[in-house]
Amino acid sequence: MPVAKTIARQLENASWIRRMFEEGIRLKRERGADAVFDFSLGNPDVEPPPAVLDALRRVVDGNRAGSHSYMPNPGYAEVREAVASKLQRETGLGFTGEDVFMTVGSAGACNVILKSILDPGDEVIVLVPYFAEYQFYIANHGGRMVPVETDASFLPDVERIAAAITPRTRAILLNTPNNPTGRVYPEGVLRDLQTMLERTGQPITVISDEPYKSYVYDGGRQPEVASLIANTAICNSWSKSLGLAGERIGYLALSPRLEDRVNLRRACGFSNRILGFINAPAIWQRVMLESMDETIDPAIYEQRRNILCDALEAIGYEVRRPEGSFFVFLKTPIADDIAFTKRLAEEGVLAVPGTGFGRSGYIRLSLTIPLEKIEGSMGGFGRAFAASRR
Repeated sequence: MPVAKTIARQLENASWIRRMFEEGIRLKRERGADAVFDFSLGNPDVEPPPAVLDALRRVVDGNRAGSHSYMPNPGYAEVREAVASKLQRETGLGFTGEDVFMTVGSAGACNVILKSILDPGDEVIVLVPYFAEYQFYIANHGGRMVPVETDASFLPDVERIAAAITPRTRAILLNTPNNPTGRVYPEGVLRDLQTMLERTGQPITVISDEPYKSYVYDGGRQPEVASLIANTAICNSWSKSLGLAGERIGYLALSPRLEDRVNLRRACGFSNRILGFINAPAIWQRVMLESMDETIDPAIYEQRRNILCDALEAIGYEVRRPEGSFFVFLKTPIADDIAFTKRLAEEGVLAVPGTGFGRSGYIRLSLTIPLEKIEGSMGGFGRAFAASRR
């Protein structure tokens, strides 16, 4: 049976993140795990807080009637109300449970909102560099990704975004703290974006993908996108904040200021079912009800950031320290980031080329790697850097 042409094309451009992760598995078999330093996948390595695991035990042991039955398409009402209350406290906006949809992670939330607003040929503006999967999420629903370059410091360039808007533009996808750059978009930039959108005279949804929101360093904070931009749909998960990436538990929340919100609620509830993954797992919805305000201490990753960046700077790399997220987006000493990634792999160091995120000349390094691995990798980073200077 032939593979669909669309999937065949997408496989050719498939995520470099997974390619390098799989390369790591191969190298570990060949060389042994101690000789491989895998910075490829942002897979949280800090275990969930004890309170979360205690809540899981209580939910399972309670075995309340109907725990494993179908539920309403948007998820359990009491869980959605709890999420809405949390969003009210954070944003100052009047979110209600009807604005919240429990989803299979933030990826599920992105797909639900895109399914609900896109007709074939509609456009979604995505800022470069971008999380590699966004292009596939948009294509899933017949949309067309419109990449727009950020400025020299990886912040949104509002004038470039304005120039890219056409009558087919339905959404702008923001990701802050950003994967892969680690930038936290400041309040002033978000306000400028809102002002520009007010001038366009057409309804454009800002999809704010926020899985790294709790990982901001140096005492900073992520400004609330929904508080600053009216037409916002929030996509979030507990994958990173609670170390639960494998449990696929997240939510979509529609801002009370979104245009045509009532009809959009109906569309999102319907989309959450027909996409096939239905909604978030029942057990984990109930766990979140009890542990929604728990979080992993970001200082663990901040310490790793500092050690990694200090060591790379000492070697001679040009380093921009991330303000948040799990990632360092490192400029490569040669223009060909794929070639440099291969050179690092020869040293047992696995990184993801920036080409996979739409920006060549960089590599992405994940901070979800133990300190001893960071320290052990520096010999390989140093030899690869020296070789590039010959």
